[in-house]
Amino acid sequence: MNAPLQEAASRAAAPAARARVPAGLRLRRALLLSRATKPVVFALAASPFVVLVWRALHSELGANPAQQVIWTTGLWALRMLMITLAVTPLRVITGWVELARLRRMLGLFAFGYALLHFTSYLGLVNDFSLVEVAHDVVRHPFVLAGMSALLLMLPLALTSTNAMVRRLGGARWRALHKLVYAIGVIAVFHYWWGKLAKNNTADPKVYALLLAALLGWRVAQALRARARRA
Repeated sequence: MNAPLQEAASRAAAPAARARVPAGLRLRRALLLSRATKPVVFALAASPFVVLVWRALHSELGANPAQQVIWTTGLWALRMLMITLAVTPLRVITGWVELARLRRMLGLFAFGYALLHFTSYLGLVNDFSLVEVAHDVVRHPFVLAGMSALLLMLPLALTSTNAMVRRLGGARWRALHKLVYAIGVIAVFHYWWGKLAKNNTADPKVYALLLAALLGWRVAQALRARARRA
């Protein structure tokens, strides 16, 4: 069949192919692939920061504003990290492959909130004194855990562009970005240890269970893949 006839046949078959796709699937794909999807997700991810700024400007951060800023940014860094780690399981389990296009943005928001968390701690608590930070690390080792997680997130943020993926190569890029699993463990440990001093580990336990489920799913998938290869 020559090219014009092939093109005509493809056009004729397209409506029939679309008709075989369930309406719900077509709607979901249209929503997730829409140009508006990323701006909406961006706005939702940025909204905790906007609310925090609004509360600060209106003196609504309570008796200890510095502590409120530090805790809020740290908590949202952890939440965004968990959401980022949840993208792949959700994509595989639900078949919503279009979710993958949001993962990079969510990961960068996790890094952004973590950076705000550390900057708030550095400036509001220690007046940007690294000497004071060093003393704090000695007194509260969980601070070192948080700083370690942030440092591990830095290369992931710097290599998040398409150009860096091409420069590193797919295999090396994927190997580097597996650091996110260690980051998740360290971040939950940092949160748990920080709450342990206040004898309030209920919330950290929830995040620890969530992280265990997300990492456990990946381990199970890897074992299944190995069994199929064998």
